[in-house]
Amino acid sequence: MVGFGPRLAAYLVDAVAANLIVGVLFLAGLRYSTDARGLAIYLVFLLEEFILVATSGQTIGMRLLGIRVIRLRDRGLQSWPWIALRTLLLALLVPVLIWDRDLRGTHDRAAGTVVVRDPVRSDATG
Repeated sequence: MVGFGPRLAAYLVDAVAANLIVGVLFLAGLRYSTDARGLAIYLVFLLEEFILVATSGQTIGMRLLGIRVIRLRDRGLQSWPWIALRTLLLALLVPVLIWDRDLRGTHDRAAGTVVVRDPVRSDATG
């Protein structure tokens, strides 16, 4: 299982990516109030989290940091309804505050997932 540091770094990379996406949309002509920019970034972050983890087990930040979300039961990709639950709990920030002794946040425990070093990347590099 992966500790707090790599996970935080991956979230920061994903936050920067969400900010860039919102900025590109603004440059492309999408207009919103200054107050709505933060909400737009947050929603893009959550959408990125949901789509990328549901389809590949990794966000952009996770990929760069060499970590992956897997189903605890059999180490495969978790199904999208469970990733939706994981993302919803992540949106509520509860997982950041509640961890178990194995460093699994509430969102991972509820979804039956765990964040691990990427076995594909480890095999390729090592």
